[in-house]
Amino acid sequence: MSLYSSPAQYVILLLDLISKQGAEPSSILKNTSFERSGIQTMGARVSESDLLQMLNNANQISGDKVLGLHLGEKLNPSAHAVLGQAFLTCESLGLVIELFMKYYQILSPTLEVNYYQKNNRCYLQPINSGALSDRFGYETFFSAVKNTLTAMLGGRELELAFEFDYSQPDYVDEYRRVLGDNLSFDAKIAQLSFDQKLLTLTLPTSNPALLALYEQECKRLLADIESEQTLAEQTLRLLRKLEGHYPQMSQTARLLNMSTRTYRRRLAEEDFSFQQLLDTVRLEHVDYYLTKTNLPMFSIALNVGFNDASNFRRAYVKWTGETPQQARRNKRC
Repeated sequence: MSLYSSPAQYVILLLDLISKQGAEPSSILKNTSFERSGIQTMGARVSESDLLQMLNNANQISGDKVLGLHLGEKLNPSAHAVLGQAFLTCESLGLVIELFMKYYQILSPTLEVNYYQKNNRCYLQPINSGALSDRFGYETFFSAVKNTLTAMLGGRELELAFEFDYSQPDYVDEYRRVLGDNLSFDAKIAQLSFDQKLLTLTLPTSNPALLALYEQECKRLLADIESEQTLAEQTLRLLRKLEGHYPQMSQTARLLNMSTRTYRRRLAEEDFSFQQLLDTVRLEHVDYYLTKTNLPMFSIALNVGFNDASNFRRAYVKWTGETPQQARRNKRC
């Protein structure tokens, strides 16, 4: 199996959800490696491609407009396998967040999350859900975070705020039931936030000795994922996490534990240069801002590391053959 995989518990919970909604669970396995053999042959992890196909199948047959919210409701700490067990042994919520940011890609290797603190609040932004659509990904991610935190705190619900970068849906009442009333739609960026003071909350199941054991296994799983990646893929993943604070090539090499000379040579062997990869990530971030936000060009330029809008405009024309303004109009048509 590809090392790009997720816990098999996600599949089991998805099948249970679909079954309770009246659909035939076996239909979820169509066009996956389990279509003939069934889930009896499933191990502890399932490939990312199989999981995405199952999610696609579920969306097509369930008729559930908020399948993501309902799936997220089922994702408690035990669903997240060894990382979920590690969460439960943490001393505080702050340590949980720290562990999540270090190891979340063992839950979904295609997931990208930004975390930052501002004005005494903590923010989690799912940049790439790895799922079928941004909406499905946001619903699942937000619902899963809320449910996981509530379970870790013995049923205590935290005051979380949720922002969505799309208009309020007709079925917003279900959003309120699952996530609470602190919802904002048509936001610039999809994210959840909470009071920074909550980071000091202690967990009732804290166990430092077990945490060390669980984290060791998390490190092994993450190393397996990274070992399958090319150097270019590792670089892209690193740059995506550092939006607006892109490192220079020498700094990137150091972060990837190699000399600048070795780093440049190994990238060349893969037919890439650092500048190519940096431009790729910058373009991804720019396209997100052009499509998902109404930020002015000057703000977008600053967010992706340009000192002024004119340099940003020239770079964008070089990358795409059109101006950022033209791209924003075309992408929204």
